[in-house]
Amino acid sequence: MLEQLKRDVYEANMDLQRYGLITFTWGNASGIDREQGLFVIKPSGVPYERLTADMMTVMDLKGNKVEGNYAPSSDVKTHLVLYNSFPKIGGIVHTHSLWATSWAQAGTDIPCYGTTHADYFYGSVPCVRNLTKEEIDEDYEYNTGVLIAEYFLNKSGGKSCSDAGDNTEEFEKYIAVPAVLCKNHGPFTWGKSANEAVYHAVVLEKVAEMAAYSKRINPDLQEAPRILQDKHYLRKHGKNAYYGQKGV
Repeated sequence: MLEQLKRDVYEANMDLQRYGLITFTWGNASGIDREQGLFVIKPSGVPYERLTADMMTVMDLKGNKVEGNYAPSSDVKTHLVLYNSFPKIGGIVHTHSLWATSWAQAGTDIPCYGTTHADYFYGSVPCVRNLTKEEIDEDYEYNTGVLIAEYFLNKSGGKSCSDAGDNTEEFEKYIAVPAVLCKNHGPFTWGKSANEAVYHAVVLEKVAEMAAYSKRINPDLQEAPRILQDKHYLRKHGKNAYYGQKGV
């Protein structure tokens, strides 16, 4: 069942290790088949050197295990909530990568200080609040997903940005900023596929590192001008985007 997706999710998980985003088993990636309403996720606590594609676990969108000999990642309920809440995503990644997690532990958004950030994230990468004791005791991982989803779907009515002038084009917040920091915990990223979610996790880590160094060099640093942020995000993602090659 879903053999190609299992291979894709396996490779995405191995890429987290290749790109230096995980230590030991501190991370997971998943991918979804929207037509079948099933997603594939890394098994819990299995060392990366032992992972194989056929060890991936298949889940449905009600949280039931459909196939697999291993228990799914302990973060499976967070992935479940995000897949149910964000219908345009195809993959999710969670890590405890050094720089992004440092911002999460500091409880601080990552401001957009420059164009590298603006190319991928429209505005600050948010750090959402801690869960309450009741939310943790009730269902920690599930409520982590609820907290993330509520932030993105309720923030500005779920919309994030618009083209300047007469060329108005709105972006859903979770598409315009495909990353979040959970306070005192770590980052989650997502994308159209598990591979793109990994890509965003790599970019997030570099952006977090550059932001930390920039703030250290200049403690009074302010965010990049909005017009510059607009230019860089919209030239890649706006309706009149021109970055890259057409059809490639």
